[in-house]
Amino acid sequence: MTATREQARAFRLNRHHLDRPLAQDRLLEAAAACGVQNSPPGAWETALWNRVEGAALPQLESALSEQKTMLQAWSIRGVPLVFPTREAGVFLTPLCARPGEEPWIYTRGITAALEALGLGFYDLLPLVEEACVCLEGETVQSKEALDRRLAALVEPMLPQGVRPAWNAPSMYGQPDRQTVGGAAVSFLLRPCAFRGKVVFGAREGSFPTFTSPLRWLGAPLPEYPDGERELVRRFLRCYGPVQRSDFQSWLGCSPQQARRLWDGVAEELEPVELEGRRRWLLTEDLDLLAHGDEGDKLLLLGPHDPYLDLRDRELILPNKGLQRQVWRTVGNPGAVLLGGRVIGFWSTRTKGDKLDVSVTLFEPLSPRQRARLEELASNYAAFRGSALRTYTVS
Repeated sequence: MTATREQARAFRLNRHHLDRPLAQDRLLEAAAACGVQNSPPGAWETALWNRVEGAALPQLESALSEQKTMLQAWSIRGVPLVFPTREAGVFLTPLCARPGEEPWIYTRGITAALEALGLGFYDLLPLVEEACVCLEGETVQSKEALDRRLAALVEPMLPQGVRPAWNAPSMYGQPDRQTVGGAAVSFLLRPCAFRGKVVFGAREGSFPTFTSPLRWLGAPLPEYPDGERELVRRFLRCYGPVQRSDFQSWLGCSPQQARRLWDGVAEELEPVELEGRRRWLLTEDLDLLAHGDEGDKLLLLGPHDPYLDLRDRELILPNKGLQRQVWRTVGNPGAVLLGGRVIGFWSTRTKGDKLDVSVTLFEPLSPRQRARLEELASNYAAFRGSALRTYTVS
């Protein structure tokens, strides 16, 4: 089968629930598609605002912090991800690498700390996991405090000769606030999360908190039958047609781990040619790809929205110069979508209970479309509990 970029965009819009938002009682379904990133803080809320009809902040906060039907933990690429609690066996457990499958993108930098300590990755990981047991009886405020707390618990488990290096100033840029041990712990918290040792608790002001799943949920993380294959299927359903290297990049894992997981669904895949390259799609999704229509709906996607979260950016924004304005090294803005294409970016600034929205467009819009874009900005301000103070377009 050969597919066009329009068909690929329509397929992804549908699977991300961006063509038609879901009803409020299907909130968990929206979050389950491929998880929603919460970096910067609040990104997950904006993502679900676009996917769930009439989504309100109290509803989202209740699901995460009171009902706990949703959970936040470090997941794909090591980012804070929000997903249904019942699906921890999809978004956490399958990310555990087997020996020889390291490094992940988020643990690659630990090499300098391990060399200074004279320890191997698997010498240290079990010690940090053991230290995480303390979280079954306490909640720690802030990531920095968590690094220090666990580093202090690991120190007595180390050989005497290693402890001076463990307590030496960090080589990672904050020697006055972090030790080598604290830095090593920081790298290893992601694999500890995959193993069900640490999750995010309720936010306290501007600080995240951290505890164990047992303390937060009152039970261990639920298992999910066939979780490894289901993780690959979720990726293919949301981003297909794709190559295996796209999956590796999305996961943030090594080629070895990506190959093992991908091969688990090999018999469920069909080749699709897209933009002159051979890619893959679940056989069950071929009909949806063939008959999709991306339409001309306008959307304001937040920074790091899952729809924007793939390497083949040219499918939704061909101009590489414009891509650099949307996907930045630091501080991504939101993206303005027309159908499945990125046609601009937007940012906000809060002043008291008012919100300023600034939009930059890459192409002209009709008066009707411009009016709709301003309506979306006003709706977003209301979602955030604010009034739209200023709205500018350039």
